[in-house]
Amino acid sequence: MATTVGTEKAARGGIRPRELEDFLNRRVFHPLSRRLAKALAPTFVTPNMLSLTGAALVLLAGAFYSGFTGLLLPAAVTIGFTLHMLWHVVDGADGALARITGRASPLGEMIDGACDYISHALLYLMLATYLDDQIGLWAYPLGLASGLSRVAQSNHAESQRRIYLWRAYGIPWMQQAHDSEDELFSRGGGVGLLTRLTRAYIWLADLLSPAADELDRAAEQAARDPAARRRLTRLCRRASRRPLFLQALLGANPRTLLLGLSMALGSPLFFFLVETTVMNLLLVAAVRRQRSCNETLGQRLTA
Repeated sequence: MATTVGTEKAARGGIRPRELEDFLNRRVFHPLSRRLAKALAPTFVTPNMLSLTGAALVLLAGAFYSGFTGLLLPAAVTIGFTLHMLWHVVDGADGALARITGRASPLGEMIDGACDYISHALLYLMLATYLDDQIGLWAYPLGLASGLSRVAQSNHAESQRRIYLWRAYGIPWMQQAHDSEDELFSRGGGVGLLTRLTRAYIWLADLLSPAADELDRAAEQAARDPAARRRLTRLCRRASRRPLFLQALLGANPRTLLLGLSMALGSPLFFFLVETTVMNLLLVAAVRRQRSCNETLGQRLTA
């Protein structure tokens, strides 16, 4: 019990539970993100500024990877890979800074997600432009297929981790703001566009998480019942090990390493091919495993 309570407190304090952390996040990225956030907390820097900085790092990485800087390949790939790795640190720091300064909100979460997806869409376009010199116009449909694959894979990996935090530890995310018809989701203008994109994101997350209705109802009940919360936490942690492992393989860290390796070999072709084949097969396996996990948890909750 003490371990569960301690883990829940750590999760609410912005430190992800160990079961959600791979080696790079646990040992490198997230410790650096927390240090950066603490250093920036007394300054004028806002979480949204960090989200935009992260997007700029991705675009700069794409520029070096794609030869737009004019550097020779070894140096350009090294710099591009370093910038892409720095994005992981900044991407974690914006959320940490939001929690430290009390600025965490559904809007901030949406801006962070938009910066991530838009910057990587442009990165894929730059990679396809670079590949065009090697294989011709086929580079663009291949890059598009790879980019769409990334959307589905990242959506499943990211949303299932956030849903896991909600179910196991009661930490809400933008799904709860959407379900409660938060004022944010009725605004117009640029925020309205973000909310429409967010609804599409949540729709895809629900599609890739079948047989989840029973668990969602249990999570809502657990938000009001400490005993139900402890039971749900125990069951989720026990049943989610295999789905979480597969989702980690679909996350940003393996993809960044894979792209760096592909560019070191001289072309994004290897990266595009692996993402559209091997990683999509992993996505199918992860969705099937998550469905099995949801069904098992639902049965145990009603037993």
